[in-house]
Amino acid sequence: MTEHSPSDDFKRALTAATRSIAKDRELEVKFGGEAARSVEGRIVLPNPPDDISEEKAASLRGKADAAALRAALHDQAAHAKAMPPGARARGIFEAAEQARCEALGARAMKGVGDNLDAALVEKSLREGWNRVEDRQSAPMSEAVSMLVRERISGRPAPEEAKGLMEVWRDDLEAAAGEALDALAEEAGDQDEFARALRRVIRDLDLSDELGEDAEDDSQDDAQDDAGVENQPQSGDEDGDAKPEGGDDEETQDAKGTAADSEDIHFSEDSGTKIEADDEPGDQFQAARPNWVRPEGEDPNAYKVFTTKYDEVITAQDLCDVEELTRLRRNLDHHLKGLEAAVGRLANRMQRRLMAKQQRSWQFDLEEGVLDPARLPRVIMDPMQPLSYKQEKDTEFRDTVVTLLIDNSGSMRGRPILVAAACADILARTLERCGVKCEILGFTTRAWKGGRSKEDWLAAGKPPNPGRLNDLRHIVYKAADAPWRRSRVNLGLMLRDGLLKENIDGEALLWAHQRLLGRPEQRRIMMVISDGAPVDDGTQSANSPAYLEKHLREVIDLIETKSDVELLAIGIGHDVTRYYRRAVTLLDVEQLAGAMTDQLAALFDKDPRRAARGRRRAPSPERSEARARSGRDLSALKRAVTSDLGR
Repeated sequence: MTEHSPSDDFKRALTAATRSIAKDRELEVKFGGEAARSVEGRIVLPNPPDDISEEKAASLRGKADAAALRAALHDQAAHAKAMPPGARARGIFEAAEQARCEALGARAMKGVGDNLDAALVEKSLREGWNRVEDRQSAPMSEAVSMLVRERISGRPAPEEAKGLMEVWRDDLEAAAGEALDALAEEAGDQDEFARALRRVIRDLDLSDELGEDAEDDSQDDAQDDAGVENQPQSGDEDGDAKPEGGDDEETQDAKGTAADSEDIHFSEDSGTKIEADDEPGDQFQAARPNWVRPEGEDPNAYKVFTTKYDEVITAQDLCDVEELTRLRRNLDHHLKGLEAAVGRLANRMQRRLMAKQQRSWQFDLEEGVLDPARLPRVIMDPMQPLSYKQEKDTEFRDTVVTLLIDNSGSMRGRPILVAAACADILARTLERCGVKCEILGFTTRAWKGGRSKEDWLAAGKPPNPGRLNDLRHIVYKAADAPWRRSRVNLGLMLRDGLLKENIDGEALLWAHQRLLGRPEQRRIMMVISDGAPVDDGTQSANSPAYLEKHLREVIDLIETKSDVELLAIGIGHDVTRYYRRAVTLLDVEQLAGAMTDQLAALFDKDPRRAARGRRRAPSPERSEARARSGRDLSALKRAVTSDLGR
């Protein structure tokens, strides 16, 4: 007789329970990997260890129950049809729908609720939600799902998610509390839940991610209101009246997938100073973003409460030379193992960029390099002067690159080292290639609002104040400054207390304005960041997505209405949801391929087409020179042949 290990017995019991909750006796349940997932009608669960603890067993049961409830209560076709197009709205939509399925199960069955709690505790500890202090590490979608779960199941968010909820709860409740209450009332109907969830997303100031016009929104709201008014006031036995729970109760989702089961029943009712010189140039005035519009024009437009305490400052003014030197040595020490890789990257990038430089010549000059094509006419007529040629400067050199680095607190540690390495490599390599490079940083002068917020409090907290923190924009290297004099400034990024909060939208505008003042014809801006803008002072007094919405507006403005070419490098976070041209890095070792490919892709555009054009159609000067050279050589041959004949 074959003996079964405790792990095998646990798998059999978990498989049976999963099929029972999913209401599918033929459901395929497999074990493997580290996360529970549902794939094409199968549920894959993590392998339980041989010596499984009670906590681990509860967590695994919770993951299995979550997958089974999704299979029982979720209609994928309806979900896909209602899914909004925007990335952040999609995240909220997906997390809230999963929370709906789990909360219905937790409300109907106490044991399932305990299992789901155990799985949520494990996830919270794994993600570090008990110790997060800013929104960079606290996804809004997860906070929304916690609030949805609380309202439907009646179970509070676990203590292990305390940090996540402290960061988001007050703002989400203030912005969308009523919509979340209405959302919970529609938990039993997936279609109505999806409709109510779109209202939550609109209240969170993410309407632009729903893919619908304001007119459509108002029509939806009017239909919802009409539906409420037209609900029957009588017939409570069919409508409003709900039983108190029991073994005979039924709960149906939008397709009725949870009705009539002999195994389980679901009950719906279970118990600077920004200087004048930094203003945009005339060519950009017509496309100014929201933050420069007059106040009162649009209550939702981006505003700044005061710019009195903002500053644009150089690295040398923030730190004395001795400390900068020490910090630079510290940075070099951290990057010591990368010296060989940095050298290879610099040489590789230099070869690729220099290869893009297209050379041309000027002919018939009085000085320069002797032009051998003109020698025959000198032989024919010694009185003719010698002809010289000179190589023209390349158009490629008429380029400036701005490197804008996020100096927020979430960049502390490894990310800021990666950013410093990026700046070091780019500046050295571009300087070798004759391309001007500027390195800028952005942060704030204080945490959670500085003197700007104090002024707002003193003014009586007027509503919709706009940005409530003091900007600090740092110039590490000006475009015209040589790298050898500026390299020490990058050490400032390692200084304790420098990295605070980040307001990306205004930082991009500042860097963009500096680029517009440059004489170069081609302007490139490369942003190095690790995620969304975060400033608790501003977000606590405005809508939760206030800064992110402004960032999207600024990026769209630059990408569509400016000749500045914009690209982004995300450090450990995906920034492709903001920028059209972006790449994500997880470690310094990825710099070689990513940075070289990004820059080469930019420089490949026009120069290659121009090069192909020159190969197909020589310039008129070259054609004329070749024709003259051919005529001169023919005349010379005839004269030599005549002499030989005589």
